[in-house]
Amino acid sequence: MNKTKKGIIFTILINAGGPFLAYTLLKDVTGSIFALTIAALIPLCDSLFSLIKTKKVDIFSSFIFVGIALSIIAALIGGNEKFILLRESYVTGIMGCLFLVSLFSSKPLIYLFSSRFSDNPSVLITRWNEEAFFRKSMRLMTLVWGICLLLEAILKVILVYTLSVTTFLAVSPFFYYGILGLTIYWTIRYTRFVKSKYSKRE
Repeated sequence: MNKTKKGIIFTILINAGGPFLAYTLLKDVTGSIFALTIAALIPLCDSLFSLIKTKKVDIFSSFIFVGIALSIIAALIGGNEKFILLRESYVTGIMGCLFLVSLFSSKPLIYLFSSRFSDNPSVLITRWNEEAFFRKSMRLMTLVWGICLLLEAILKVILVYTLSVTTFLAVSPFFYYGILGLTIYWTIRYTRFVKSKYSKRE
């Protein structure tokens, strides 16, 4: 098993099992709200460790930081359990809406992100200006990400109002990482398809 797979498995275990264990052990001692806040700090610590190790922050890792900030604010102002449990879904829901709204702008978010992190942005600019197929592919990826992020948020809302806190903490990470993982997998496969189209032309 390579380092990348080990890192992914470790991250999932920390972010899925850590909050569940922390809440289960602390809820009867400190109270539910404080226990949830402590549980929310575990993903934050994992994200800070990754930041220190890689010295790089991307748009998706920032979801976690904003979500944790929301949960801490909720605890400070007396927020309820559901507010804290849905901390990440507020962010993914808003981002999903932004992705979909950007489809009506001159350039969708996926294109802007690609240009920001590309090693050769001039190639992307040229393709965007000259290739209808490239523009359609950027808009399709933006549409898929928008729908998937909104779907994650909607499913979390349904789960938080139908499950107990302990059960929610146990099962919700599978929905989050499942949807995110499938979306990333599709994006990688589709990106390869797009690149193969251009390689055949050259």
